[in-house]
Amino acid sequence: MNIKDVSFERERPDVCGNAHPKALLRAIQEDGDYLLKLSNQHIVSSDQFTQNGLLQLFRLAAKYEANPRRFSTSLQGKILISAFYEPSTRTRLSFESAWHRLGGDIMSITDRSTTGIAKGECLADVAEMFNNYGDCVVLRDNNETSLEEMVDSLRIPIINAGNGSDEHPTQALADLYAMFKWRPELVTEEAAEHAVSVGIIGVPNKMRTVRSLIKLLCKFPNAIKELVIIHDDSVQDELFGQQQREQIEQAGISIRTATDLDKTLPDLDVIYINAISWEGETFNTYGKTFSLTAKSPLKEGAIILHPLARGAELSTDLDHTPHNWYFSQARGAVFLRMALLTCMVQRAERVIDVV
Repeated sequence: MNIKDVSFERERPDVCGNAHPKALLRAIQEDGDYLLKLSNQHIVSSDQFTQNGLLQLFRLAAKYEANPRRFSTSLQGKILISAFYEPSTRTRLSFESAWHRLGGDIMSITDRSTTGIAKGECLADVAEMFNNYGDCVVLRDNNETSLEEMVDSLRIPIINAGNGSDEHPTQALADLYAMFKWRPELVTEEAAEHAVSVGIIGVPNKMRTVRSLIKLLCKFPNAIKELVIIHDDSVQDELFGQQQREQIEQAGISIRTATDLDKTLPDLDVIYINAISWEGETFNTYGKTFSLTAKSPLKEGAIILHPLARGAELSTDLDHTPHNWYFSQARGAVFLRMALLTCMVQRAERVIDVV
């Protein structure tokens, strides 16, 4: 790992759920070579990231978050094509905010019916047109195959912002970034001494956020003491997809499943909860019997992460407790995406070594 020998003061979010990134920034030694490797790369899956690459991305995100006014022109002259063919609030606005904060311009598409696709235009032709109009594409589509239909025709990089129930890699990056801001010692060589128990309330086989997060957690096995999948009995037979459990076990992470939420919560340091899974043209809700409130038997110091939007599964009475890290998670996603976008459009060299 690229780390520094530093001591840590525990970061706490303020009343708005914001956590300062300086401890994480201090924990990772800068190595710009890993950022340069992201130049002009498509971001399709969490699988494509390496541990060192992730650390450098998190460091750049922390640099942006610690001093946002220092970096405002990195993407000046660049155009983002923001194509969201599936409803989105946080992800779309987060990407567009990230691009604007770095001085770039945006063309936004939020309705498939307003494009040539509605007339039968194939996605390969759409991709060919995108090559001429912008410098990077962010795509969200409820069709899992849309991304692969476009990639071969694209000469500019594309980011998977959620494709069906397959993956949502940048959400997982934001999730892990929040977790490491909370405990920056998890990125050091002493990570095993500070390893945490992570509970995921959700269905890995059905939820793209969960699927992508697990892939990234497997990059940091020393940081994870145990991974607990909490589910209701109705999904027992479809809990894991092809090779999902094998990937976790091969990474050396202990895994177990549980169906009693309140009995499991006191053992967990991180609780990741999500209820919604996009499937085809609509969505399903899983784990309706599970909910977190201020009365839940949470471990002292435990944090809650949620990709949002939330429903009844996450009570607002947790918002002003120390357990709330989901607002910090959402805020940090902007800086994480700023870092990723900078690297993808060949502008990383402008921010490497800048303090």
